[in-house]
Amino acid sequence: MAEAKLREALPEMHIYSAGLGALVGKPADAIATELMSEAGLDIRQHRAQQLTNMLASQADMIFVMDSEQKREIQRRYPSASGKVFRLGEVGKFDIPDPYRQPRAAFEDALKLIQSGVDAWVPRIHALV
Repeated sequence: MAEAKLREALPEMHIYSAGLGALVGKPADAIATELMSEAGLDIRQHRAQQLTNMLASQADMIFVMDSEQKREIQRRYPSASGKVFRLGEVGKFDIPDPYRQPRAAFEDALKLIQSGVDAWVPRIHALV
């Protein structure tokens, strides 16, 4: 959902999604796909991929959902330190993983994602 919202807000940028424990090759959760469809975004082609050293080193910025993910990426990929940020960094919040939870958890996560995207986009535009 975060990848889709960032792509929507930053169409001129290359946005990729990767996880630390991704179920490689799996599509987005059906609830996430439904919510994004309701928002006018199609994520049916999304397939999970694992974060790799190459992806981490090529990225200009890496957004994560929570502080634990941030620490783990910095531990696994020391060269990424300094470019790993929580999507909720500006608002000082984590975004809980809604995986295997009811639709309400996905809706709550999407609201937080949107809040994070709204906070970061002007900052990103100011950098480029």
